[in-house]
Amino acid sequence: MENLVGTLRGAPVLLTRRLVVGLALAAPFGARRAQAADRVAFADLWSEGAEFSERAKELAGRTVEMRGYMAPPLKPEVEFYVLTSTPMATCPFCDSEATWPQDIALVMLTRPLKAQAYSRSISVSGILDIGTQTDQKTGFVSRVRIWT
Repeated sequence: MENLVGTLRGAPVLLTRRLVVGLALAAPFGARRAQAADRVAFADLWSEGAEFSERAKELAGRTVEMRGYMAPPLKPEVEFYVLTSTPMATCPFCDSEATWPQDIALVMLTRPLKAQAYSRSISVSGILDIGTQTDQKTGFVSRVRIWT
């Protein structure tokens, strides 16, 4: 392999086979650190009653990872969905007898996503946002949101 010369901030850099291999070996570790998220369970978000826990307050504004189930959405491709701690077979919007469980999180997507099977466990990673809010676009009221 021939040596290639490039520049880094205006200074010449000699690219050798050893440097390229070293960068390739180090790259996965740098990516993991950038994507590191605190894992949080629904139970971690609440203290007594409807109060947010200290852990939820500490994690607000940070990247978190949560596991749960996609509640049945209103359409096959969604711009947001509700993450629940247990599978829900019916859409609470569609059935007046159904009610949302208390442990849910509204997941706001940066791009549309195909709906997943309600019985399939999924993992979502994004910025945790807590506090009661009404989404102006959808009218959905939530206490916990994850922005992907």
